[in-house]
Parts: sequence; structure tokens; C-alpha cells
Amino acid sequence: MLAYIIRRILYAFPILLGVNALTFVLFFMVNTPDDMARMHLGNKHVTEQAIESWKEERGYNKALIWNSDAEGVSQATDTIFFGKSLSLFVFEFGQADDGRDIGQDIQTRMWPSLAIAIPIFVIGILVNITFAMLMVFFRATYVDLSGVVLCVVLMSISGLFYIIGGQFLVGKIMQLVPISGYAEGFDATKFLILPVAIGIISGIGSGSRWYRTLFLEEVSKDYVRTARAKGLSEVKVLFSHVLKNAMIPILTGAVVVLPTLFMGSLILESFFGIPGLGSYTIDAIHAQDFAIVRAMVFLGSVLYIVGLVLTDISYTLVDPRVRLDG
Repeated sequence: MLAYIIRRILYAFPILLGVNALTFVLFFMVNTPDDMARMHLGNKHVTEQAIESWKEERGYNKALIWNSDAEGVSQATDTIFFGKSLSLFVFEFGQADDGRDIGQDIQTRMWPSLAIAIPIFVIGILVNITFAMLMVFFRATYVDLSGVVLCVVLMSISGLFYIIGGQFLVGKIMQLVPISGYAEGFDATKFLILPVAIGIISGIGSGSRWYRTLFLEEVSKDYVRTARAKGLSEVKVLFSHVLKNAMIPILTGAVVVLPTLFMGSLILESFFGIPGLGSYTIDAIHAQDFAIVRAMVFLGSVLYIVGLVLTDISYTLVDPRVRLDG
């Protein structure tokens, strides 16, 4: 098993290097520093001196990959690639266009993102699995049909409808919670209740229907018929056997949302005024702050790769075949 885990971790490094190289090409070769300067300063009446000053302030006036004017190791280190791209591997994100430290901003803003994403993730999985189990328990009945119809309806509604409708009904008409804003400590609870509830409800349709498909596939297998033949109740069969054997696809699906636990929800945070990493990224895109956007792209890639490695490791806990192969 240890060899399997080490192998999966080693596989992650080439992937991260490739993502970093692709990000560098997109940000500095396809979209050159001159292009970034013109977009930030405005395309009209921009002098070459203003462009050079903008590039010099942000360290974009250096050679891209190889500095032939320098000597020794400086030929490789005194470049944009070394200073802006390779530095990301040690989580040195640099400064935003307004001078703020990006690393400090990330450390501060990750907590509001976690406060909204973790409850949505945990409670959402529990609600979706429970609802899917209920439909499978009453499969081929009106309960199952009604549940599928409800899932399709929930899937067909735009996420913006849940947000705007929830703010109008719960926040404005009923005035149970604030429409937007955020506070520190326990006071943040009143600002998080509505976005967390909307995040859970909006995901019930697709999540429950997907879990239902997984469980129905397991229910038709031979080991389930054997368990029933031994006299086990349907509830015990579903939760002790079907759920356990469906854990691998469940874990695979869970890894997709792992980056959002830290990166936050772009739409929810923006609409509810939560100062998390999601709204941080949106604000950076609007302000054309390329340093922040580049840092968030790299951070999202790292988190996704970490999620893949953790998923592979979790496979060893739920599937004995993986341990044997490792």
C-alpha cells in the first residue's frame, strides 16, 4: 500500500509542472506583459513610457525565460519565469497591483470560504445520499418517481434563481437573516445560514440523482441478492453493503469539489458579499489584476491535484484490491 501511495504522489509532480508551464505560456507569452499593461492602463493614449513604467513596477520588464544580458546563474534566475512562475512552488505569490501581499490576502480570505464551503460539502453529501437511499428503498414506486421528478426540476432551475429568490423571500420579505455582509467570529453565522442553505438545496437535484444511479447499479448485483437470501433487512443491505461498495465513485465525485473548499464559491460569495477567495478572484478579474488571477489559478491546480492524491489514498481504505495491487 505504501508503494501505491508513493507512486501516486510522484505522479502529481509532473502534472503540476505541466500546469505551471501552461499557465506561464498563457499569462506571459500568449498575453504578453505589453498586452497586460495596455489592458490595465487603457488602450487609448497610452505612451511607451507609461507601459515600461508599469512593467518595471511589477517586474515584467525582465526577459521571459533566459536573460542573455546577465552573467552566471542570473541568466536563469533574473527572469520572469523564475520570479513569477517557479516562485509559486514555494507559495511566494508576490504582490497585487495595489501593493497588497497576495499570500496574506489568501490566508485571511480562506476562512470565510471554508466557513461557507465545508457545511455545504458535508451536509450536502449527507442529504443527497439519504435522499438517494430513500428513492432506492422505494424504487419502482410513486415515491421513487416523485423523487426523480423533483430532482429533474431542481436541476433545471438556475443557481441564480435560488440566490435571488432566497435573498428576496428569506432576507427581504421574511427578514430572517441579512441579505449580504459578513462578520468575524460567531456573528458570521447569521450571514452564512442563507448561502449555505441555498448551496445545499441547489445541489440536491444533480447530487441525489447521481447517487441514485450508483446505488441502483449496486442493488442489481449478486452480492446484494446473497445478502437478502441470508435474511438481512433491506435497510441493512442498503447501508451496510450497497453504500460501502459504492464508496469509490462517491469519493471520485467528492474530489471535484475539494478545491472549492478553499477557493470558495464565486457566485455565492459575490452575491452575498462574503470576503472569501471566490469574491477575491472575481474582483481581481474585474480589476485586471493579473498577479492575483495567476496565483489563484496555480492554487486551484495544487488543490485539485492534492484532492486526486487524497482520493487515491482513500481508495486503499475502501477497496482491498488497491492495497493488494500496491
